[in-house]
Amino acid sequence: MTNPASIADTDHNALADLLMNNGLDNPSDDIDDLTSDNSNYATLTDALEQTVFESFDDGLYIGMMSGTSLDGMDAVLCQFNSEISNEDNTQPPMRLLATYSQNFPSRLGEVLLALCQPNGVNQLVPEADEPNSELDWFGWASRAYAEFASEVVNTLLQQSNTDPESVLAIGCHGQTVRHRPQMGFTLQLVDANIIAERTGISVVSDFRRRDMAVGGQGAPLVPAFHQALFANPDSTRVLLNLGGIANITVLPANEKDQVVGYDTGPANLLLDAWISLHTDNAYDAGGAWAQSGTLIEPLLQQLLVHPFFAQSHPKSTGREDFNLTWLQDELQAFEQANANISYSAADVQATLTELTAISASTQINMFVSPAKNSSVYVCGGGALNDYLMTRLQAHLPHCTVKTTEHLGLAPTWVEAVAFAWLARQTLMGETGNLPAVTGANKGVVLGQVCFA
Repeated sequence: MTNPASIADTDHNALADLLMNNGLDNPSDDIDDLTSDNSNYATLTDALEQTVFESFDDGLYIGMMSGTSLDGMDAVLCQFNSEISNEDNTQPPMRLLATYSQNFPSRLGEVLLALCQPNGVNQLVPEADEPNSELDWFGWASRAYAEFASEVVNTLLQQSNTDPESVLAIGCHGQTVRHRPQMGFTLQLVDANIIAERTGISVVSDFRRRDMAVGGQGAPLVPAFHQALFANPDSTRVLLNLGGIANITVLPANEKDQVVGYDTGPANLLLDAWISLHTDNAYDAGGAWAQSGTLIEPLLQQLLVHPFFAQSHPKSTGREDFNLTWLQDELQAFEQANANISYSAADVQATLTELTAISASTQINMFVSPAKNSSVYVCGGGALNDYLMTRLQAHLPHCTVKTTEHLGLAPTWVEAVAFAWLARQTLMGETGNLPAVTGANKGVVLGQVCFA
């Protein structure tokens, strides 16, 4: 049996080291004061909460995001106001200090896409010293992703002239390569140890699985951030994120009403995959190619039969449900049943754009009305698709559709800032999930911390 006194001594010494690192000259005396019989802090945990953790309020954080679009990695440097939930506070709740975005190295992007598909790596042709099995590819990509993320962080720091020691933590979501909430698991690919070592900054990662451990879907996680930053007591606001997958957050004007959030269906991942297959473009700039096509109404109705659209929330999805192979199978079935209908590749792009607009707006219309003084704010890469924005507005007659630029945060950086905020929540010991959104049975502190 372990000697209780030795445990106490170890905790005492560990706390002394932590306090010394936080600038206290006489840590041993401070600990004695904190944990003495006359102190309000009877345990090590209590002492830590009142010393180390309170300093995590206003420091600098880096947030990183690479979504299901697989178009690259975004990184932001930001600072949050400690009074973020105080309505009377005149300071902005968040300051975006610097941003940086970089495309994935071609081979890493290719491998990540393959890993997103069950047995997808079977189509890869290994180069010299590369893996030849799915599990080995997973390990290879975890390391390569982390090395790349470290380069992105260091470039962000260099360009913003920021000392790494002034950054409290990096929130790095990693790359989701499998999301199976119905099976109770999700896999985000990243080696946080490498990022911490290469940057000298502590890293918070693995945000989703703690929510799953308490019965949640592990997604979406950004609604808690949306609530903290964008909720307004005078109007109902809907945040629509158009990344690879589309998801909504409904922020009711009445604080007593629950925040609602869930995935609504595919967005950029199908649009990008289809245009990449037929042109030299990685994405449909402004939606111009889709706008040049004609909607294939029978195909749209066929695609809307996908069972995900009929599911009740909470719900989440990804490339497992919506991918290029699925689309090609649907097109083959459509052609067999409609031999008299001819169409172009641009017509399919127009139909996919309408699929995103219809599936998202159908859900949004359940929560907005003229009487509710409602607004829809769009973020993610899809906010830059002018044609998609036009189609959304056409299906949302009861509210105005704008980008989050009107709320003070450019649409391309919202998710990266969200993971900086989630990292801050973790270090402060605060919950990061919304049980009403994910289906979890309670709020929990998310993520694992890899200290630098």
